[in-house]
Amino acid sequence: MQFTVVTGMSGSGKSLAMHVLEDIGFYCIDNMPLQLLHKFVDLCMQSGSKLDRVAIAMDIRSGESFEELCGQLMQMKLDQRLDVKVLFLEASDEVILKRYKETRRKHPLDTAYQGSLHDAIAAERVRLNPLRGIASYLIDTSYLSTSQLKEQVKSLYLEKTSDSMMIQLTSFGFKYGATTEADLVFDVRCLPNPYYVKELRPHSGCDACVRDYVMSFPQSRKLLEKLEDLLDFLIPLYVGEGKSQLIIAFGCTGGKHRSVTFAELIGDYLSQKGLCVHKSHRDIQRDRA
Repeated sequence: MQFTVVTGMSGSGKSLAMHVLEDIGFYCIDNMPLQLLHKFVDLCMQSGSKLDRVAIAMDIRSGESFEELCGQLMQMKLDQRLDVKVLFLEASDEVILKRYKETRRKHPLDTAYQGSLHDAIAAERVRLNPLRGIASYLIDTSYLSTSQLKEQVKSLYLEKTSDSMMIQLTSFGFKYGATTEADLVFDVRCLPNPYYVKELRPHSGCDACVRDYVMSFPQSRKLLEKLEDLLDFLIPLYVGEGKSQLIIAFGCTGGKHRSVTFAELIGDYLSQKGLCVHKSHRDIQRDRA
């Protein structure tokens, strides 16, 4: 089981790191009491493959028990059933001070140090030193943008950062209403319509006969070529910005022939490139006649 503890300085970006881990398939828990850690790990092990990637954020908010975390993690590293990693995030004092002033949030040690943010940060850094010493990964977020931090976290846990983004290919019929959730919408009503070929009307773009008909026209083949080229350019940009899901929709009149054909073909094209793709067809079951 992959087991990651996300820890580090308050204000260093741990929440963002947890969001990234959740997006790439980790079961994430924030601020679990240390007393529950071993019980939770046992439950995860009993669940088999259902909870095989877990990330827990544990930091100074745990109070006095936090001092025991380092020792417990060292013990867990001896368990051959667990792949234990510690992801430690930090930032300079100046940057953390600036972030707290911008968000106007209280530091977890604010009360203990009578509202002195400088003293709270200094004390936290001292208490975190043992964990920093056993960290598997160390990220200094002082001068990282949000997208750069996301990219760094993904690079630690994914063979390819593009694996972090799910691409949803969908088709729809304009006569039943345009899709509203898509990031990119392509209207393929400009292409010859198989609906007017009696033998093809009952079939859909999932069937070879319809697909062959649609792609038998030079304008269809040219459009497919240009769409592939456009997506080859756009997708790395979306991945670089940290987007976790991209929805690409194709629309035709009824949502059964041309749009389905293009959603299927583009989906296959992107899958062959090793991207994570899911296909769906909103209106394919309508107008069966």
